[in-house]
Amino acid sequence: MSLNGRVAIVTGGARGIGLAIVQDLLGNGASVVIVDSGVSISGEVLQERIAEEVSARHDRTTAVCGDVAAVEVAHRAVALAQERFGGVDIVINNAAIIRDAFIFKSDDAGWDAVVRTNLTGAQRLLAAATPAMREQAKAGRAPGSIVNIVSTAGIYGNFGQSAYAAAKAGLIGLTRVVAHDLARSGIRCNAVAPFAATRVTESIKPANEAQAAYKQKALAVPALYVARLVSFLASDAAAHITGQLFGARGREVFVFSQPRPKDRMLQPRDGFDAGSMKQLEPHFAELITDLEAFSTDPIL
Repeated sequence: MSLNGRVAIVTGGARGIGLAIVQDLLGNGASVVIVDSGVSISGEVLQERIAEEVSARHDRTTAVCGDVAAVEVAHRAVALAQERFGGVDIVINNAAIIRDAFIFKSDDAGWDAVVRTNLTGAQRLLAAATPAMREQAKAGRAPGSIVNIVSTAGIYGNFGQSAYAAAKAGLIGLTRVVAHDLARSGIRCNAVAPFAATRVTESIKPANEAQAAYKQKALAVPALYVARLVSFLASDAAAHITGQLFGARGREVFVFSQPRPKDRMLQPRDGFDAGSMKQLEPHFAELITDLEAFSTDPIL
């Protein structure tokens, strides 16, 4: 689990889960570049220089303040990691905003802002960081690790979260592709769906009793459990793990199945009728939200 000599970039690293990840990486010996634009959970600028303020409190940290989806910010973070700490080994894509609206009430600006931060931001940083990570591996440096912070909303869906869920589902797809693209270099890429007290959790507006129970219980779960899993996945102890989708809910760690065919049938020669799907119906996924699926008591 030692991360001594390793260098990490963490987006959204000045608050919440991102800050917990930064602190755990530091505790395991890594140096960290914190990237944070200082925006609210819905994307409005609140504390523009917060990344610098947080960085000043810790040894082995430096900061980049700016839009995580801006190409120049991504390249600045990579250059800073190389100049200050000698390379880049770990990338944690954690930055996210949320603007909820039912699909029949959604607006283009909200969709664009969420997808830009939650998905495009991750792609921008990976496009900037992975060439350096590959060159380091070719030069004999131990291969690095990427962890994308996703959400069960991107797996189960949730009311009014079309932009957020779509961006997080896209990040799951990006995780798989990056794992394939970097496999020959030995660089790993995994995803973690967190369950913890965050600004996202606080913003939940329960639609039923199960969702209210989820919110109450999730707000009691500290982010450190997510951070511990991320640090493990970033370490050489997880050198054999890539392309996987995990969840961290207190002390519980899940590995999620990923979409694969569960059964097959042939289309009827004469076309479909009401009974055509009988063979496949036992395998249909239940239409429940992620909040209802994880409303049981967390184990702390």
